[in-house]
Amino acid sequence: MKNHPEYQYLDLMNDILKNGVRKVDRGTTDASYSVFGRQMRFDLSQGFPLLTTKKVYWKGVLHELYWFLSGQSNIKYLVDNNVHIWDDYPYRRFKILDSRSKISKEEFIEKIRTDKEFADKWGNLPRIYGELWRKWPTSKKGKTIDQLKWAINEIIEDPACHNAIVTSWNPEYLYTMADYKDTSHFPICHNMYQLNVNNGKLSLQLYQRSADIFLGVPFNIASYALLALIIAKIAGYKSGDFIHTFGDVHIYEIHLDQVKEQLKRKPLSLPKVSFSHNFETIEGFRPEYVTLENYQSHPPIKAALSVTGGYFGKKKNIFDVK
Repeated sequence: MKNHPEYQYLDLMNDILKNGVRKVDRGTTDASYSVFGRQMRFDLSQGFPLLTTKKVYWKGVLHELYWFLSGQSNIKYLVDNNVHIWDDYPYRRFKILDSRSKISKEEFIEKIRTDKEFADKWGNLPRIYGELWRKWPTSKKGKTIDQLKWAINEIIEDPACHNAIVTSWNPEYLYTMADYKDTSHFPICHNMYQLNVNNGKLSLQLYQRSADIFLGVPFNIASYALLALIIAKIAGYKSGDFIHTFGDVHIYEIHLDQVKEQLKRKPLSLPKVSFSHNFETIEGFRPEYVTLENYQSHPPIKAALSVTGGYFGKKKNIFDVK
């Protein structure tokens, strides 16, 4: 059953194993094997692309996407919903900027959950996806742009439009393009997506400049495929394709054994997604309106997260933890 859409993902992992070039991150010294310029395409009318060769953390996908859609940048929402996929970045930032503190990550997360003042100060990751999608900062004081709402309105008013793009790539706050005091300290990876309507079907293409194929990409596929379904419902279109376009796509050296284990497995039938409520705006959407139907998968495969990227310049890299 080589025509199963999940083989695109498995074949890409094999491609990286065969052709990947070894690279070492200058901030963390983590090694990876990398190829450049690849693409996968999923017809969303033929099933929802939640990978089956290992179990994908669906609750995390759902709540993370809602976190983005609602324009949030503080991890407290995720912590309150027992989703911990973003814990590492604010904790590492905290350890650098409050180096006298010796609290563990578990203690840090508990304080995020129970102490509002602490959460407001240390749980925030400014200028990341949700904030930039919904509240892009402008040169006019106090004015922001809701890119996502604009893009949805654009495809409703003009189905032939070619400009419905949402970007998270703001050079003012990234890498050595930014002043150190302004840098976000966070590596924006899935940095731009475009909406397009053909024959009454809504498609979404993501450009991801850097992609951790084993840990990150299964989340990214599911998240942006779900985003496409949500937007199609709001705009009144049928489901089209989710197209995932990569820049640098890689396997971390610490994940090689897990990748080889996953490649031994054969894909199962894809699940479906349905909505239990009608909603006509992004603000009207809630995570509990989504139903995942008939998801069967092989067991999960655990692996450590490599927290690479971010600011690296004359001053200390935020991820250089002593």
